[in-house]
Amino acid sequence: MTISITDVVLRDAHQSLFATRLRLDDMLPIAAALDDVGYGSLECWGGATFDACIRFLGEDPWLRLRELKKAMPKTPLQMLLRGQNLLGYRHYADDVVERFVERAVKNGMDVFRVFDAMNDPRNMKAALQAVRSHGAHAQGTLSYTTSPAHTLQTWLDLTEQLLETGVDSIAIKDMSGILTPMAAYELVSEIKKRFEVRLHLHCHATTGMAEMALLKAIEAGVDGVDTAISSMSATYGHPATEALVATLAGTKYDTGLDILKLENIAAYFREVRKKYHAFEGQLKGYDSRILVAQVPGGMLTNLESQLKQQNAADKLDQVLAEIPRVRKDLGFIPLVTPTSQIVGTQAVLNVLTGERYKTIAKETAGILKGEYGHTPVPVNAALQARVLEGAAPVTCRPADLLKPELAELEADVRCQAQEKGIQLAGNAIDDVLTVALFPQIGLKFLENRHNPAAFEPVPQAETAQPVAKAEKPAASGIYTVEVEGKAFVVKVSDGGDISQVSASAPVAAPASASAGTPVTAPLAGNIWKV
Repeated sequence: MTISITDVVLRDAHQSLFATRLRLDDMLPIAAALDDVGYGSLECWGGATFDACIRFLGEDPWLRLRELKKAMPKTPLQMLLRGQNLLGYRHYADDVVERFVERAVKNGMDVFRVFDAMNDPRNMKAALQAVRSHGAHAQGTLSYTTSPAHTLQTWLDLTEQLLETGVDSIAIKDMSGILTPMAAYELVSEIKKRFEVRLHLHCHATTGMAEMALLKAIEAGVDGVDTAISSMSATYGHPATEALVATLAGTKYDTGLDILKLENIAAYFREVRKKYHAFEGQLKGYDSRILVAQVPGGMLTNLESQLKQQNAADKLDQVLAEIPRVRKDLGFIPLVTPTSQIVGTQAVLNVLTGERYKTIAKETAGILKGEYGHTPVPVNAALQARVLEGAAPVTCRPADLLKPELAELEADVRCQAQEKGIQLAGNAIDDVLTVALFPQIGLKFLENRHNPAAFEPVPQAETAQPVAKAEKPAASGIYTVEVEGKAFVVKVSDGGDISQVSASAPVAAPASASAGTPVTAPLAGNIWKV
């Protein structure tokens, strides 16, 4: 069977490698070439891109989506959606989820990979149903993790629940690169054995196991995999597209992709990436610490940055040791946005204060209270009692506690736009949704949409300094030059141009220093002692 390839170069690759800074102006010149490859889909939206567009780049994320769809009409476009969180960091009411999905489809989105940081299918249901109701592809997600609470049956049960909700395919999302090759083979085999569903695998390369995991999953029957073009792959990112294409070429799993077309794309991004060097992480090769801490690659650099700001860079190993303990206290939740940030921040607080849970972050308390959904196993009872202060935990779907909020949000945004003299987009609902997801940052973006000075400057590639020309031309003349025992008479004209006049007589070999048999040296060099 042919393996379908989803290339993540326009979304997760640059999110993982250089802080989601890739700009639309660096995507569009290569878009036609990407569209011509024949990918199963191209991931280009969602995740942190929406936030980065309005916070740092001064780009309208809705316009980005429309422009990419216009430039790549043949290839399905794919996004990553955080279930009831959409692309923000809290749960939104169902009417906001429904309208966001509708607008994403209208603007050009085809495939929605929907996940929940808690692996709570209730938090994915509204988004998945909205995707299908608008005729797009709904992909439910298993956010892979390991712990005493996670067994093969855990993943089989979640797969069954997602199928009951209604999905077109299932993705296994290995965001930390901890899926071992043998575990990948077993998981894919067992899901395929029990369910008739299209299965996709996403792995990060951070620990060095991703390529092996992909190959074993392919042998087990996975239908598609995520990769990134080689010049935008590896370290915190993903396996290289060309390597997998070459590996499978000529086999029953042949992707059918042309590696020469891929090389042209790789060459383009090899140059583009140089512009973003200031945002690159420090990782070279692999990082085995993640096998224990289970920290997603990008989060590791964030931890390093947080600790440096607190003059506590030497505490990193202590924080990495504390993360699994905090995760256990919070019910062995997976570490993926936003739970990875919540657990990481609490671990930093525990280490820096010198006392575990002396300070409990608001978001940590939210998990303990049940505000984010079900945890894989019950949370630490003492910590939960401390934050509940006698109240009852949330046991229903968290979004069931939210009233419809879209009408009020729309009225508020229109009112603020009028007060501040903001010109809303032709489809004003897109601007309303932007502010709904990011109230302060979104409004600031709308105020400065046409003011590049309000955002990060466009990065520039470092250019090599030109070599200074000689102040005076090379002297002219005729010279004899010896090359590998042969002499050549050459003429050097004014300015340094060289032309051969004639070959000179061979240079005679030097006389032997003493009697004996000459020995030819296999390498050039000097003989110091015999």
